[in-house]
Amino acid sequence: MKSARDLAIVDGRRMSHEIIYPRDGGVQSFWIAPDGTLPPMLARARGVEVFDASGRRYLDVTAGPAAVNLGHGNERVLAAMREQAVRATFAYPSSFVSEANLRLGAALRDLAGPPFEHAFFVSSGSEAVEKCLQFARRHALATGQPQRHQVISRNPCYHGSTVATMALSADPVYAAYLGSHAGVTHVNAPWSYRVPDGISPEMHADECAEALRAAIVGLGPDSVLAFIIEPVMGFCGGATFAPPGYYRRIREICDEFGVLLIFDETISGSGRTGRFLAAANWPDGRPDLVVLAKGLGSGYYPLAAFLAPAPMVELVARNGGFHLGHTYKANPLGCAVADAVLDELVAGRLMDRATQRGQYLRDRMRHACRNNVLVGDVRGMGLLNAVEIVADRETRAMLPRKLDVLGRVKSLALSRGLLIYGRRTHGGRFGDWIMLTPPLIVSEAELDEMVDGLAATLADYERELAASRG
Repeated sequence: MKSARDLAIVDGRRMSHEIIYPRDGGVQSFWIAPDGTLPPMLARARGVEVFDASGRRYLDVTAGPAAVNLGHGNERVLAAMREQAVRATFAYPSSFVSEANLRLGAALRDLAGPPFEHAFFVSSGSEAVEKCLQFARRHALATGQPQRHQVISRNPCYHGSTVATMALSADPVYAAYLGSHAGVTHVNAPWSYRVPDGISPEMHADECAEALRAAIVGLGPDSVLAFIIEPVMGFCGGATFAPPGYYRRIREICDEFGVLLIFDETISGSGRTGRFLAAANWPDGRPDLVVLAKGLGSGYYPLAAFLAPAPMVELVARNGGFHLGHTYKANPLGCAVADAVLDELVAGRLMDRATQRGQYLRDRMRHACRNNVLVGDVRGMGLLNAVEIVADRETRAMLPRKLDVLGRVKSLALSRGLLIYGRRTHGGRFGDWIMLTPPLIVSEAELDEMVDGLAATLADYERELAASRG
């Protein structure tokens, strides 16, 4: 294919742009063959709507990859971006203190609540997870525990795409990227839908918690540094979360052995579950450290952070400090954007809205798909939700693993003007689900349109599968 000139009319203006095909050097060339089909060409976006260069409208059902919490084109955020850009777009923390950094840190302290008084800012969730673990290790050294280095995570999980964060995952797809990476042990994550036969979700969660204790004992309690989890699972678990007793028990176990408990709230944080931190839903299971990303910058600027208590930060600062190099850490432009994002989150009462709209979405989706045998479960918290797709609702059997379930559903949804972000993780071992994570500003009318479109998409897929079976 060759590059081609395409013209489109957008907002009454004649726009000219070059359509670049994969082998011409766009980022898509890394995963789409030269003769493959590209996604639509982006023209503009506003609220929950995205428009391509031909003027076609799409609804952003998943807020990109669960990132654009405020929707597109928020005026408060754009104004803050312009104001800070005029002042200064960059300042390295070794040279200057940034007012935007201080404001954002104070806002996070107030919203996250005790004990999270300090925030370390980087550019992505992967970086934030790595920095959080490095800080945990630095704290172990500062407290005279150099032997603590082992990290325990769950199967399944997703904590990032760097070598270190990929190693936290048990996804076999990542094996080719990792080589050998010591120091990570996995324990099973508790499920709410695919619970083992003969036990309740509570019993299953209890077993998973006790597996953590057994793993710590087996590794040697003095060698274990941290246990990291997604309190509400994202794309690797389809909005699954455990009964309250699980969070209380893993907190007790970590306290018993001096292990740090880390919540990766890359997706669940920044108000998406109806609380600023999902951790607030389980006050007797509060973590020691928290990771935030995605919704923190809301798609307006790449920003992430880990939150830490003052005693931990002060101890580390007195014992050599924690100042590992990242060129854009605490970037003033990013901090100003995120501060405006948090202002909008509070002023618009968007966390309350996430709770109300999330319940509305789940109720509507369950009703709209009540007769579709492929819809096994609709679940979630706030506006972090998922629909699990199965071969049979009664048995909960999965569709054949050879089928590209998510790819096909995504394609069918796109034909109906719905943007869905999703991927099959862990080779499909744990099931298939589509995420329902629209921007927190979504209206009931927009949710109705999304639900109707998704129900029609899943009905299309149901008919398609039935026809293929003859």
